[in-house]
Amino acid sequence: MERAMEQLNVQLNRLTRSLRRARTVELPEDNETAVYTLMPMVMADQHRSVSELLLNSKFDVNYAFGRVKRSLLHIAANCGSVECLVLLLKRGANPNYQDISGCTPLHLAARNGQKKCMGKLLEYNADVNICNNEGLTATVLCLLDSGADINRPNVSGATPLYFACSHGQRDTAQILLSRGAKYLADKNGITPLDLCVQGGYGETCEILIQHHSRLFQTLIQMTQNDEIKENMLRQVLEHVSQQSDSHYQRILTSLAEVATTNGHKLLSLSSSYEAQMKSLLRIVRIFCHVFRLGPSTPNNGNDMGYNGNKTPRSQVFKPLELLWHSLDEWLVLISTELDRNRKNPSSSSSSSEIASLLLKQREVDHSGSTPKLPSLLDPQIVMETEVCADGEDVISMTANRLSAVIQAFYMCCSCQMPQGMTSPRFIEFVCNHDDVLKCFVTRNPKIIFNHFHFLLECPELMSRFMHIIKGQPFKDRCEWFYEHLLAGQPDSDMVHRPVNENDILLIHRDSIFRSSCEMVSKSTNEKLKQGIAVRFHGEEGMGQGVVREWFDILSNEIINPDYALFTQSADGTTFQPNSNSSVNPDHLNYFQFAGQILGLALYHRQLVNIYFTRSFYKHILGIPVNYQDVSSIDPEYAKNLQWILDNDISDLGLELTFSVETDVFGAMEEVPLKPGGTSILVTQGNKAEYVQLVTELRMTRAIQPQINAFLQGFHTFIPPSLIQLFDEYELELLLSGMPEIDVQDWCRNTEYTSGYDTQEPVIQWFWEVVKSLTQEERVLLLQFVTGSSRVPHGGFAYLMGGSGLQKFTVAAVPYTSNLLPTSSTCINMLKLPEYPSQEILRDRLLVALHCGSYGYTMA
Repeated sequence: MERAMEQLNVQLNRLTRSLRRARTVELPEDNETAVYTLMPMVMADQHRSVSELLLNSKFDVNYAFGRVKRSLLHIAANCGSVECLVLLLKRGANPNYQDISGCTPLHLAARNGQKKCMGKLLEYNADVNICNNEGLTATVLCLLDSGADINRPNVSGATPLYFACSHGQRDTAQILLSRGAKYLADKNGITPLDLCVQGGYGETCEILIQHHSRLFQTLIQMTQNDEIKENMLRQVLEHVSQQSDSHYQRILTSLAEVATTNGHKLLSLSSSYEAQMKSLLRIVRIFCHVFRLGPSTPNNGNDMGYNGNKTPRSQVFKPLELLWHSLDEWLVLISTELDRNRKNPSSSSSSSEIASLLLKQREVDHSGSTPKLPSLLDPQIVMETEVCADGEDVISMTANRLSAVIQAFYMCCSCQMPQGMTSPRFIEFVCNHDDVLKCFVTRNPKIIFNHFHFLLECPELMSRFMHIIKGQPFKDRCEWFYEHLLAGQPDSDMVHRPVNENDILLIHRDSIFRSSCEMVSKSTNEKLKQGIAVRFHGEEGMGQGVVREWFDILSNEIINPDYALFTQSADGTTFQPNSNSSVNPDHLNYFQFAGQILGLALYHRQLVNIYFTRSFYKHILGIPVNYQDVSSIDPEYAKNLQWILDNDISDLGLELTFSVETDVFGAMEEVPLKPGGTSILVTQGNKAEYVQLVTELRMTRAIQPQINAFLQGFHTFIPPSLIQLFDEYELELLLSGMPEIDVQDWCRNTEYTSGYDTQEPVIQWFWEVVKSLTQEERVLLLQFVTGSSRVPHGGFAYLMGGSGLQKFTVAAVPYTSNLLPTSSTCINMLKLPEYPSQEILRDRLLVALHCGSYGYTMA
């Protein structure tokens, strides 16, 4: 009885102590359980608690746990828990125990700069020369003081400085270099500078250049190495340039010189076009980026660098003038040859002039301290001269090269100008060489997409080439459109980036229009461009399938008659802004929202389930409407306008004036079509003007506020300069996809998995059922599997999934009685049970389509 009471008192005492300290007071006997009890205390350096628990405990302080097999001493060293570290060392913890990667506690303390921990470990005889699996020794200040070899390489030839640079450890590199660390490459020839640039470690790179000044030119030459990521190199140069004005000037001047050399190599017909073109444009992009940053301490706010070469900052462009002069000479020569051929087609080009220019080019290519210039009898010069003896061949051989240099010239001109302003010098350049540039793109239209990007930013120049651009394949223009639309975005697959919970658009299905409007207005445009995440209230599902469904349903709501925003056209299938939408007090805000949704859908390549009139597509594109567009809202009136144009109205006595009668809030008013129109008669001579003006009144002026509000929202995501690449028919394809579903195309572009293939009876039954479905049921099937009721332009081969293009996929599922098909919309997958007959398959599929087309759970 007394023994039982004693045990009870011990248990009560233990319980009381545990409750007071909010933790256990005795370690479990099992090492695995005990170590996870001690670990959080060690991380918080709660040495008294750890000491108390270890007292009278049989716990093994060298017990290795977890995936990497570390001891508690590793944890203490890694976190800087010096008191716990000392306690563990006193209880026999091994300071030289290595985890699965070969790291000792000293490695971890050194890596994280835990100097006190390192000092204590050294007191307990930690070995400073133990290497981990990468050959890394703990090379920081206190280890150097303990006599570690500062230049000791591992088996790959990597030194401590090498590893410091590979992790961007600026302070460590500074310590090593100040103590005489040698700048050595590893056995593969990779240097510390290579590692700094590959990692974008600007501060560490700066330290290297301070100790080894020759590395500055090495860094500049790296701009020609396409194996180094451009953004990392730019990051390094950006940091170094901001350390002082002299660094800024020196970097830009050096980059300009390298660009000039590469540009002249590109103009030499014996060089590799692809390699030299990429090298030149890469260098110029980096140059322009650094230039835009400005010096770390600008002289004054007026030096924008675009007043010729008169200001100190613009002096960095001087080395490039030689390249621009060579470009101009080539274009003048080609223009001369074109004129000569036009006047006398049978004449040949002056090969001596071309040879002279090639000779001058070669002199530049070989320029150096004491260059040896080739003579006119140089075999390469002779060969190039013979190749270019014909004016047409000159264009074939030089067009791409010259166009690439023109692109570089535009980039350099633009970076000197305020945002949104085109360089007068570049406009003058294009005007001076208009005939040659048009000849280039006429002969090879791809040049527009490859090098003439300036057209998208210069409306004054775009008009000169628009007819050529519009003549290019729709697919090529689409690629050009998205290439520039998404320029600067970190990831083209933006819908599926990891999202912050606050960025999710939480939509209520029963008020999808208003809740969507509210959520979009709360989000920033930049976040919406970066990615969209939608969740319907009360549902779990998220992903691209839900996003597609949101666009699909919302587009239907936009044309809902309850909002009075759009009216159905005469053809019964397309929609036009409602001229009486003002009955809804918020109509202009809603039009702006509608424009945002369509712009956002186009931006993210999501199709919308809505078709507009041709005239409204024209308004979006900025194309003038014509009388034929009137037929979409008033076919009879359009016929009357057609009759006026087709017949002589001189003696008909119509007595029409440039005005029309309009119902304004129940009262008829005469509205002039132009100033003084009520007194200007319509005649045979001016009837075309009358038809155009009355068309604009009906199709544009009557809904101008609605159009403006819509475009304000649309242009938030889609710049006018880009959308003008298309006509109204192509814009409909971009926004709404193909209106019909081609079953054969669908079948050709379907993949099978989980045991299915084209020979399986279930698959053959499936396609027979699809062919027998109505068009509406096919749309339901497509929506059920992909989340969208539309097929992208180009057909089923261009279906988008969770990680880009993703074909329609059918996966096998074991059959059980009454089992319905299911889908994973994010990957366009139909999970089709292995039905025993075609009749059961059809029945179960139709039930799923009619009952399961909306609503998502987790796939």
